[in-house]
Amino acid sequence: MVLCAGRASGQTTPNAPVATNSPPLAIEEGAKQWSFSASAYTYLVPDSHDYVQPTITADRNWLHLEARYNYEALDTGSAWVGYNFSGGKKLAWAVTPMLGGVFGDTAGIAPGYTGSLGWWKLELYSEGEYVCNTRDSSGSFFYNWSELTVAPVDWLKLGMVTQRTQAYQTHRDIQRGFLVGLSYKQVSLTTYVFNPDDSKPTVVLAVGITF
Repeated sequence: MVLCAGRASGQTTPNAPVATNSPPLAIEEGAKQWSFSASAYTYLVPDSHDYVQPTITADRNWLHLEARYNYEALDTGSAWVGYNFSGGKKLAWAVTPMLGGVFGDTAGIAPGYTGSLGWWKLELYSEGEYVCNTRDSSGSFFYNWSELTVAPVDWLKLGMVTQRTQAYQTHRDIQRGFLVGLSYKQVSLTTYVFNPDDSKPTVVLAVGITF
C-alpha cells in the first residue's frame, strides 16, 4: 500500500477415528475439507459492451484461493490467496483478507478482502480491493461491491446493492440498486438492477454453484 501511495470459511470434517490400514478412507476424509464455488455475472450495460465476469473459489480450512476475469477491468484476470476467519452464532461473521496479482489489459498487485455479517434473516456482505497499477500509478483504483439482504424464506433473498467499478464507465462513481435472488440446493440465480432511476439501468444476471 505504501508503494501505491506515490477484490467462505473453509469446511472442517469431524475427527472420526480411521483405521491405519485404510488409506482410501483417510484420503476421502481429507478431500471433504475442500469446498468450491463458481459464478458467472453477465453485465448488460446500456450503450456499452456487454460482458461476462466469472469467478472460481476454493477453500480448505483457513486457506482461500480465488480466480477472477473481467473483474478489475475488461480482458483482465486476477489470482488471489487469502486467510479465512469466522465466528459467532446468533451474530455470525466471516472475513477473508487477501492478496492478488492482476494481469492483462490492467496489471498490478491488489490487497483485498471479502466479509459478511449475518443476524436472523439479515446479511451484510462486502468485497473490495485496491489495485496498485504497476504500469501507470495514476490508474490505481479502489473497487467495492456491497449487499444488504433479507431472506424471508430459505430460497429467496431481497435487498440493496452498491458497486464501484472501472470495468465500465457510467456517470455515477458509486452505482446503487436492488437485487432479487433465488436458490435451490447448491444453485443460486440473482438479478441485480443498478441505477433503476436511469432511463436505461444496468442489469446484471448472476448464476452460482457451490460444491
